[in-house]
Amino acid sequence: MKRELGIARCGLACCLCSENVECKGCRLDGFMDLSWCKDAEWCQNRKCCLEKNIPGCWVCDDRDCRKGLFAEKIKPLAFTEYVRRYGIESLLDRLEINEKAGIVYHREGIMGDYDEFDDIEELIRFIQTGKK
Repeated sequence: MKRELGIARCGLACCLCSENVECKGCRLDGFMDLSWCKDAEWCQNRKCCLEKNIPGCWVCDDRDCRKGLFAEKIKPLAFTEYVRRYGIESLLDRLEINEKAGIVYHREGIMGDYDEFDDIEELIRFIQTGKK
């Protein structure tokens, strides 16, 4: 776990991502040059947060938002809701505990144990307990 990368603006766990070893996380203050990030230009969640001048979707008032990754993915929605309720440090703590217990963030490509859910509340319970 690379805890210093934290949680992305959309709620995904940069700290556990194995997709891009060059990634420095999209929330680094002042980070406008993201030439190392193939997704920076099209990431609707990142653009929206920058336009609203907020650190992440978890502080946005639009809880029914389905922009960008929220259109079809449960994981960023559940992670964002977890941060709303319990805070970033709590999510990072739980992800670290779960990783040590064998829960995998990226098993095949970008899919892993947290992607096996279709209900936000079930995924939040899984994050909290590490049990399906």
